[in-house]
Amino acid sequence: MESANQTGMIHFHFRPFSKLPEVQMLIFVAFLIMYLVSISGNVSISLIIWINHSLHTPMYFFLANLAVLEICYSSTIAPLTLASVLSTERDFISLPGCGTQMFFFIFLGSADCILLAVMAYDRFVAICHPLRYTLTMSWRLCVQLALGSLVLGFILAMQLTILIFQLPFCSSKEISLFYCDVLPVMRLACADTLVHEATLFVVSIIVLPIPFLLIILSYVFIAAAILKIRSAEGRHKAFSTCSSHLTVVLLQYGCGGLIYLCPSSSYSPERDQVVSVVYTFITPGLNPLIYSMRNRELRDALKRTMIRFLLS
Repeated sequence: MESANQTGMIHFHFRPFSKLPEVQMLIFVAFLIMYLVSISGNVSISLIIWINHSLHTPMYFFLANLAVLEICYSSTIAPLTLASVLSTERDFISLPGCGTQMFFFIFLGSADCILLAVMAYDRFVAICHPLRYTLTMSWRLCVQLALGSLVLGFILAMQLTILIFQLPFCSSKEISLFYCDVLPVMRLACADTLVHEATLFVVSIIVLPIPFLLIILSYVFIAAAILKIRSAEGRHKAFSTCSSHLTVVLLQYGCGGLIYLCPSSSYSPERDQVVSVVYTFITPGLNPLIYSMRNRELRDALKRTMIRFLLS
């Protein structure tokens, strides 16, 4: 146990996707493309919303915040993963480095999930109470809700990360994923982790099922309100503003639930590896495409911005 206290001497390494260099190179190229698509798409959405004053509304304010979160979230995982995949030798990450990555992963991922619930509330007010929308969704409330999602994510991430890294780690070991996630790191500890698993479950409940149930409840009222709209054009416009958000919600919460809400006895590194690729690389890149394809105002703003750029 003496080495367990020498945390500065402990290093982890990530499990490679394949032992074949050719396969590793293909994975590197695929991940690099997905990361660049994610960054460019989310940066584009943020800039378009900032440049076009017609999009300075609560809905697009939250969407811009979500895009910035996705940029930071992707950048927490992707650069280190790309370096690890490209390296021909085993790359190590220190215990403090692993803790830092885990903190930002939990912080940004939690804030992302909570912000999606805030966006559902915004759509609920806009569609179910349109006459009170401007009064209810004031800019002050919008800023408070956006900051609240960050603060709650920060608190949950700080508590969980500190708790996990108070565990003794007896030696340098292999993490079964390509980044420092809670469950794989926790399984490397040479001590009982029952309390830590219970804490992770409580945090997961706060971040996943509770916001998801609030989103579903919001959409029940939204669906009822949409069905009362007489014009087909009005129903289509209301549905289009919600369908993109609902698609992102299903992707985000679906992947998160598969990883963090399954019983620990059913833990599968192979399954979590696949789901984590979707969660950390594919979903952040899909979100801008989903919003831009399903949202006419955003598409029109993108076209105007491109024409203005080409003519300048």
